[in-house]
Formats: sequence, structure tokens, C-alpha cells
Amino acid sequence: MAVALSTLVEEADRYLGSARIQDYCPNGLQVEGRPQVSRIVSGVTASQALLDAAVEANADLVLVHHGYFWKGENPCITGMKQRRLKTLLKHDISLLSYHLPLDLHADVGNNVQLAQQLEITVEGPLDPDNPRIVGLVGSLSEAMTPRDFARRVQSALGREPLLIEGDGMIRRVGWCTGGGQGYIDQAVLAGVDLYLSGEASEQTFHSARENGISFIAAGHHATERYGVQALGDYLARRFALEHLFIDCPNPI
Repeated sequence: MAVALSTLVEEADRYLGSARIQDYCPNGLQVEGRPQVSRIVSGVTASQALLDAAVEANADLVLVHHGYFWKGENPCITGMKQRRLKTLLKHDISLLSYHLPLDLHADVGNNVQLAQQLEITVEGPLDPDNPRIVGLVGSLSEAMTPRDFARRVQSALGREPLLIEGDGMIRRVGWCTGGGQGYIDQAVLAGVDLYLSGEASEQTFHSARENGISFIAAGHHATERYGVQALGDYLARRFALEHLFIDCPNPI
């Protein structure tokens, strides 16, 4: 089966509500390829490794969370950017990218999908008064020690997380995938026992310690593998297409 590229993009935009979300990059179709799509390759970042794998897989479209043309970046098409774009254009492959819309979505969003991986029941937004903060809060079915929860994270994501261990048991959790470590202050105000994000900054340690909560940095890449897979699966079901998720390992 195949679907028109324009139809697939229109449905992805509609499903994610991307037109309503302000972002640091363009969401949707970033590079236009062949007009019909029958095979989607998805991945976290439109790296050269992912593009090369998509060429090998005979993909018509690459679907990612981290695409191109970020606010403030050098607009010149040189070096790494030239090589990446040349690969897409040479092989007539489209690039479809969604950043914040894929963090925020209530069904296929990175944060909701990570909650499923970690068996967290979603209760609501991390900061109900600030829709720009994309994190969530939720609870575990049973309280557990910080180390036991860290082991759950490691088992689910396949990498050892960084744990800053607090004194209390973990029942209420706040989280934001990717580079959301700066939201730890909102997590403290939300009354969580543990805050989890993809990355950590130097000051994150002090915020966790001095506010008496545990913190886990589980990896930017590792925490954002699941939303793009779920979106790819949705589009594949919607249009009877082939979908292949390709994980290009990244320890960060």
C-alpha cells in the first residue's frame, strides 16, 4: 500500500496539533521527497547514521523527533548539514520531524510513552499553570526505594541511569524526557518523591539534595525513543504502510 506524501503529512499535523504549538524548529515536513509513501523509517534524531540506515531499508520517509533548522543555528548548508541533506535529496527521501508536539501528545507523546515503559500512572501536568512545561506527574502502584526504581529504569531503557538518591521511598514521580532537568524546581513544588529526566546539569544535584528528593538522569536519547515509534505505528496503521524503527545507539 502507498499513500500520498501530502495526505500523510496532513494527518500527522492534525493528529499532533502541531500548528497550535510554538517551538524552536519547524514541525512537519522539513525535506520533501517522492510523492508517494509506502515505507516509513523512524528514529530519534535525523543523524547521518539514521539516514544511511533508511537508504539501506529503501525508506520513502524518515520520521524523527530531532530534525533540522533549529532556532539560532547557522543557516548555511555546509559540512554535516550539507551531507545529511544531500543524502535525503539524492535518494528522494522525505524528512518529517516533530519536536514539542511529540513531547506533549496525550497518546503517542514521549512523556506518556515513557510512563508506560516505567509503569507510572499519569495524573496530570508537572505545572498546570504553565503549558510550556511539558513534563508530567504520576504515581507508582506501590512505593519502592530509589535504587529499586532506578533498577526498573535500567531494565526498561537498557542503560544504567544516574541516580541521586534521596532518603524517602518513591511513590509520586515527576518526569520530562530529553533535556528537562531544569524543571526540577517545578517537580519539587508538585510534591514528588523523585524527578526523572534525560539529562542532568551541575546544579541539578544541589536542587535534589537540598530539596530532599531523588533524581534520575536516564539519557536524552533513551527517554525519547518511544514517542516516535508510537507515532510511526499510528501512521502505519492509519494508511496500511510499513514502519521500521531504527535505534542508532547514543549514550547521552
